[in-house]
Amino acid sequence: MKNTKPAIWFPAVKTNTGTDKFTEQLVAALNQRGFQAEIAWLPHHAEYLPWLVPIPQKPSWANIAHINTWLHPRFIPKHLPVIATLHHATHDPQLQPYKGWLRSQYHKRWIQPIERTVIQTANHVIAVSHFAAHITQQHIINKPMSVIYNGINTQSFFSLPDKQPQHPFRLLYIGAWRKLKGVELLAPIMQALGNDYILYYTGGITAEKDQYHIPDNMINIGRLNQQEVIQAMQTADAFLFPSKSEGFGLVVAEAMACGLPVVISDSSALTELVDHASTGFLCEKDSIDDFVQTIRHLKNHPELCIEVGGNARDIALTRFNQDDMVEKYIDLYTRILNDG
Repeated sequence: MKNTKPAIWFPAVKTNTGTDKFTEQLVAALNQRGFQAEIAWLPHHAEYLPWLVPIPQKPSWANIAHINTWLHPRFIPKHLPVIATLHHATHDPQLQPYKGWLRSQYHKRWIQPIERTVIQTANHVIAVSHFAAHITQQHIINKPMSVIYNGINTQSFFSLPDKQPQHPFRLLYIGAWRKLKGVELLAPIMQALGNDYILYYTGGITAEKDQYHIPDNMINIGRLNQQEVIQAMQTADAFLFPSKSEGFGLVVAEAMACGLPVVISDSSALTELVDHASTGFLCEKDSIDDFVQTIRHLKNHPELCIEVGGNARDIALTRFNQDDMVEKYIDLYTRILNDG
């Protein structure tokens, strides 16, 4: 198979999460570059009831398969080299308090054995961060992995020219309304900051149960499509993301691409995204005071907002660019085929 051009098949479970978005964007980018690539979508219940889902037929043109590490081994194609991408740090022990018993057992009894088998079977495993790789090697299987950071379409996610800080200082949180994301910190942070600051957040219906203790300087903007996310980022002064654990932190990289100074937790893969006080700010996890003081410092130094936001955009272009991510995967496909 020397000098064979990669033709990549993606059997994948449709979960309506960021992993779907990753697969769709990678396949579209591969097709644009002249590589044949196609997704075989499996229904969501293929994740937990795989025996009820027919095994998809491998296309005759495919010479490599790309899956994610949650795909049940039943669906791993035979007689093809397999690339597996590890998208999560699901087995991080620090996540335990936020899972609940049922989810914890699901991850431990079901997902963990699946990931162990997939990682053992795959010809090559890619993690989306060094943190995700370390957690998996420590708690699942100690197999070598490469790291390819998720890529951002930096032509879609971009900063507006000549942007100046606003009054009140406009903060943005985009993410699920879950304790894992640190959302219980948002209200006390905003209460401490007061009326010179305003936070727009994607709480949606899920956040309505917490409305009784949410201050007036927090505005629920519901769920957003991609264009609405970009517009929200372009009109914010800073991005606030107190998440407790991330396998990568795609929304943070998107905010950086939009030229926002990001104020995030000093934890998990988030520490790989920014250089503190240069391209963003790392705050002690769960420390309301640290987040408050950092945000006040940003507001009181508008030139710092502009400088750090510009640096963040530069890092997004050089470290988290979608084109670079795609090229790294193409290099990997080619190397595996030609070494096979």
